[in-house]
Amino acid sequence: MNSSWDHLKILSDSTRLRLLALLLKEELSVAELQEILGMAQSRISSQLALLRQAGFVSDRREGKKAFYSLRATLAPKQLALLRAACDSVAELPESGEDRDSLDRVLQKRRRVSEQYFNLIAGKLGKNYCPGRSWEAIGHLALRLVPAITVADLGAGEGLISQLIAHRAERVWCIDNSERMVEVGTELAKKNGLANLTYKLGDIEAVPLPDKSVDLAILSQALHHANHPQTAVNEAFRILKPGGQVLILDLNEHNYEKAHEQFGDLWLGFKESALHGFLKKAGFTKAEVEVVSREANEPHFETLLASGVKGGR
Repeated sequence: MNSSWDHLKILSDSTRLRLLALLLKEELSVAELQEILGMAQSRISSQLALLRQAGFVSDRREGKKAFYSLRATLAPKQLALLRAACDSVAELPESGEDRDSLDRVLQKRRRVSEQYFNLIAGKLGKNYCPGRSWEAIGHLALRLVPAITVADLGAGEGLISQLIAHRAERVWCIDNSERMVEVGTELAKKNGLANLTYKLGDIEAVPLPDKSVDLAILSQALHHANHPQTAVNEAFRILKPGGQVLILDLNEHNYEKAHEQFGDLWLGFKESALHGFLKKAGFTKAEVEVVSREANEPHFETLLASGVKGGR
């Protein structure tokens, strides 16, 4: 069915024209169209089937719901004919009632959404929400990294660096495990990250020149250092003036088994201790805060500390 005569025949039916007038304004589900028009579902569905066959509308399914909208590839002449037909009946009482009912349905949609977010306000980070994971948020945040040189100190396999390298100019991964360096190098090669380099070295004697990086990261590495202050001093040394250090580490805890289970030398650090490391190394704008707390025992807390290297 594609001739103008056939299109005119389709538009001559009042129910089909009312449906099209609504779909000109908004994509709607069958249930919403039923609510607006006050008609049985079977009648609306049969008319929608004819409109789809005629090429006026398209449908999509979302779970058990079917949504209808005006066909995106509608020919200009066909669209002009449809608009003219809808304009010709726009002043009729039924058309006015349909527009008012459409407004109520759309307001109802908004209220449902608002009620949900009003209900979880203040709890959004605590409750499960499909698709909202720290992993996904981390991927998004790491895409914001500018074209800078980064040193990931105590990188392990370099999960963070593998992500940062997609945007950074150069990323150095430093770790004292030969096997970690081998695995990380293989991953970088596999992922085509030519700007990501692994070097065997200690975070207390970083094998990088003075003032050579823009950002130094110590992610869950400091509690493995023999001398944490020395590691923070090394981060300061390799940073360019204006560069920043970011430290993620555990808040002080009393889970003694961490020594054996995870190879930790330190049972986390007090906020004041991290702040002291930064200030003693020479960092300005030192900040430390708790950014997460695990729900399960022993309820490890994670601290995020940051500082800026001043000077020129």
